[in-house]
Amino acid sequence: MSGSWMRIVVALGVAALVFGLFLAVEYVLRRVLRRLGQRATLLGELAEYIHRPLRWFGAMVVLRITVLVALPTGSWRAVTSHLLTLALIGTGAWLLAGVLTAIEQTMLTRWRVDVADNRHARRMQTQIRLVRRVIVAAVAVLALGAMLMTFPGLRTAGTSLLASAGVIGAIAALAAQSLLGNVFAGLQIAFSDAIRLDDVVIVENEWGRVEDITLTYLVVHLWDDRRLVIPTAQFMSQPFENWTRRDAALLGTVELDVDWTMPVDEMRDELRRILESTDLWDGRVSVLQVTDATHTLVRVRALVSAVDAPTLWDLRCLVRERLVHWVRGKHPYAVPRLRAEQVPSTPARPVEEPTPDHDARVFGDSVDGLVREHAFNGPRKT
Repeated sequence: MSGSWMRIVVALGVAALVFGLFLAVEYVLRRVLRRLGQRATLLGELAEYIHRPLRWFGAMVVLRITVLVALPTGSWRAVTSHLLTLALIGTGAWLLAGVLTAIEQTMLTRWRVDVADNRHARRMQTQIRLVRRVIVAAVAVLALGAMLMTFPGLRTAGTSLLASAGVIGAIAALAAQSLLGNVFAGLQIAFSDAIRLDDVVIVENEWGRVEDITLTYLVVHLWDDRRLVIPTAQFMSQPFENWTRRDAALLGTVELDVDWTMPVDEMRDELRRILESTDLWDGRVSVLQVTDATHTLVRVRALVSAVDAPTLWDLRCLVRERLVHWVRGKHPYAVPRLRAEQVPSTPARPVEEPTPDHDARVFGDSVDGLVREHAFNGPRKT
């Protein structure tokens, strides 16, 4: 075995030993951080999110040093060293992203959303998540730029590209217009407080809960377990309903068409009894009103309240079901029905010319009718 190969074998053995010691130290450090994480949340999150990228980063450092020391000067050394440099930059960016994720998770634990009044916590979680994603995206771009700068050909080509920077900038701006629009819309969502994670919204005629917000799109978990994915720019450019922006409590209506014979006062008392018998009602609003009376029907509207949208839906269904049962059981005569009256035929009589009636004309000869006619048609011609 030649001396160069012997040096390579010895260097690889030393590298394996050094990396083994590094793994042992990393294992002990992770255990210590997890123990200390019971008091300091950040240390526990660091132990959870950086141990994998830290191992790879350490391996790349050891291999990079081994190549510089052991491999003889030549093309293989240059290529291998370059590849390890790229891997070192990539794993370093991964390690930094892990640190940022650990900081994000630490901050999120301070703002809990599993409490009754969680509006401020959801706002902070939305901002923290989006800011972390912006920083991670910036780190990835910088890492990619650093990788490209390691290629001498690209550095040389960059000089000539700067001469046409205006054209390239225009093309890049046109190509990235949609992407940048979504990114800025994502930042607007994060800091405008218009919408937060877990907000209940109606968008695109769909009702659901905001499940995730990224820099470029927003995911709404619909009531039937579908996911509606909307670009952030499109979401912020159209109206939407936010049912939980200030408070989750809502009002809802239940409408019934009944006969004119329905005793409304008794129905109002029954609504109160129904609401007081269920824990779906939050005790705020119990109103029953006659909102319309046309032809053979009377429309009755019950206005009720609940702590949030899902509870309100169940409460409305419960009120509707029990009111229908009460009407059928207690007042069956008030169920909507179609009346028919048989009129006996009468002999025809001569038709007399009707006498003028000012109350039968909107634009007529009365004072008010003449004023209205003048307003719409101008003065009457004589």
